[in-house]
Amino acid sequence: MNTDFFEKLQDKYLQTDFGRGVFLAGVALGALANAQLEYSNGKKVEDTPLFKQINFGKMSLRELKKHMSRIPELTKAYRIDYSGMITALASKAGELMLNGGSKDLGVDGNFAFTVAFMNSKEYFWRKIFKKKEEE
Repeated sequence: MNTDFFEKLQDKYLQTDFGRGVFLAGVALGALANAQLEYSNGKKVEDTPLFKQINFGKMSLRELKKHMSRIPELTKAYRIDYSGMITALASKAGELMLNGGSKDLGVDGNFAFTVAFMNSKEYFWRKIFKKKEEE
């Protein structure tokens, strides 16, 4: 798991443990929504059950924790081949959020979460779990 991309980002919120945790939570939940899309042969991520349950822009920390706590059951229910990667990412996100100690997401957290969720394929496959090129 590679999180070096955070060093290139200039946003002050993403330079905190809590902000990084929220961002990684967005990537993990976005990856799960994309897996739901593949499972259901849907056309858009907006049609997935998880997407419909998320209160984008107004999500509280309590709601985010609720969604994160469901990841193990959802990866099992949808029989996701890469469920271990999603749960590892969710674990790291949770650890960072617990270390950060913030009380709520606020505007910055909701923005970071949404950006991560909507770009989850890019971050999940091309940055966080990118295969090292053979030398």
